[in-house]
Amino acid sequence: MIYLSHQQLQQIQRHAEMVYPEECCGLLLGTLERDNKRVIEVRETENSWTGDINENLPHFPSSNQQPLSKKNRFSIDPYTLLQVQKEVRDRRLNMIGIYHSHPDHPAVPSPFDREIAWPDYSYIIVSLKEGKFTEIRSWKLEENQSFQEEIIQIVA
Repeated sequence: MIYLSHQQLQQIQRHAEMVYPEECCGLLLGTLERDNKRVIEVRETENSWTGDINENLPHFPSSNQQPLSKKNRFSIDPYTLLQVQKEVRDRRLNMIGIYHSHPDHPAVPSPFDREIAWPDYSYIIVSLKEGKFTEIRSWKLEENQSFQEEIIQIVA
């Protein structure tokens, strides 16, 4: 289960709507409490996807046959990840997940999402239809490389 406040969910939703038709992305910083994660901060990041990234990953064509771009792929700059990891360690927090949007597609992990996912992280996906929020779901990659849906619990 992952715990987020209403304000944190709204922040993710606004970020997704703001960068539409491209995918947004960001980090979820928080604490681990047994199998539960509590989000303390949503950290918006830039989608740093470039065609060069695709050369180092298996090719997964997009479902709508668009060329691979920020409209159907996301990447978080490794330098940003390193800086945030150092910061959260100093704050006695953890990087507990990543969020991104699926413009005009369901909030379900794609084959590309599975390829770049790390076990134990939460993956929140926001679905938008014509630029408007429609759905938000969270997923966790299991050891058998399948995604299992994770309950999002809204807290005060």
